[in-house]
Amino acid sequence: MKTVKIFTLGCKANQYDSQLIREKLLSAGYREIHNGAAADLCVINTCTVTHHADSDSLNIMRRAIRQNPKARIAVTGCLTELDSDKIRNIKGVSVIVKNSDKENILPFLRSEFSGERQPLTAHPDKASVQTISRFAGRNRAFLKIQDGCDNFCSYCKVPLVRGSSRSRLAGAIVQEARRLVDNGFKEVVLCGICLGAYGRDLTPKADLVDAIEQLEDIRGLLRIRLSSIEVKDITERLIGKMAASKKLCRHLHIPLQSGDDEILKKMDRSYSARDYARLIAKIRKHIPGIAITTDVMVGFPEESADNFMNTVRLVKKISPLKVHIFPYSRRPQTLSSRRYTRDIDPKIIKARSLYLQKICEQCALNYRRQFLNQRMEVLFEGKSKPHPGFWEGYTGNYLKVFHKSGQKLTNKLITVKLKKIGGDYIFGDGSDTS
Repeated sequence: MKTVKIFTLGCKANQYDSQLIREKLLSAGYREIHNGAAADLCVINTCTVTHHADSDSLNIMRRAIRQNPKARIAVTGCLTELDSDKIRNIKGVSVIVKNSDKENILPFLRSEFSGERQPLTAHPDKASVQTISRFAGRNRAFLKIQDGCDNFCSYCKVPLVRGSSRSRLAGAIVQEARRLVDNGFKEVVLCGICLGAYGRDLTPKADLVDAIEQLEDIRGLLRIRLSSIEVKDITERLIGKMAASKKLCRHLHIPLQSGDDEILKKMDRSYSARDYARLIAKIRKHIPGIAITTDVMVGFPEESADNFMNTVRLVKKISPLKVHIFPYSRRPQTLSSRRYTRDIDPKIIKARSLYLQKICEQCALNYRRQFLNQRMEVLFEGKSKPHPGFWEGYTGNYLKVFHKSGQKLTNKLITVKLKKIGGDYIFGDGSDTS
């Protein structure tokens, strides 16, 4: 039996894509291995959102070739769309499958093992339908319902490598979710490249709430969580659905990127700092206790100290549970790389990031404190590595909880009293199975 190793970089959508590839390979007779043994095949699903992602992807290729000297090396993912030359320069790569063709990766691999040579970059006929039935290594399954993006923010390469927005049909989504539930998954995370654009390209048109409502009817599916969603896609209808739903998790990840109007305009973002603040206030008015998480980019070209401090002030105002802080990365094919040539000193970016991180840690602490001594449902994912004897999981509003128990709690939904904050998590005390 042929063996395979799968390496995945990047977002939830990419992780979903890797699971799709995994199930296709397993059904074709491959056996996945994770140990130090050399595999017959290595599949590397790349990311290109930043220059660090490019470097990480290329380094994993080199490591896979070095550690699996007799393996066929198949490279797919976002880096392949515009940067195939970088991959071709790595001796040992067998085949490049463009991101747009990754769902049909098997024809390439069959040709590699049969000895029938194809071009290093090929485009097979699109015939297969994407579908998964489990999610390796996770108790929460990512369910991709949309791909592509039409926003074209000035700094972002993603629309160039993922294409325009495309939605899956509701029937296919529901069918896939039912299979996941039948295989023991109690929570699905709806994801996409631009999740909030779901349904606009369908006939008749639909929206994200339509998809959520169909999933709510699935018996055994206890939680539906949303991945990242843009400001302009958070509608009154979505807010109302989240406020009323018993299954939709009260957690929204809403990218901010900057709290300064000048920088937001240069980024080609479609909102102002005031728009963002007003939206968060509206959401919290209708959904008390909701967790807000976000992304902030530091060091966009020409970002001044005043621009940065406007971001700091807005972060303090919205007080999110978690902020992903990342430095601006110049992407050669994007508008910002052509428009703006004056980059910020990396030392300044690092100092600003560290300063903002301290602010964010205090915001997170303030949010967690609201829930001390409350009883909340936690879906446990497995044993805690830093705390032996404890199990770890998440509440619906994305609080990480450690709870001590002699029973196996993996994939169980337990009501826990939250007693003590420890770092970026909360310790629970006492439990009742629900």
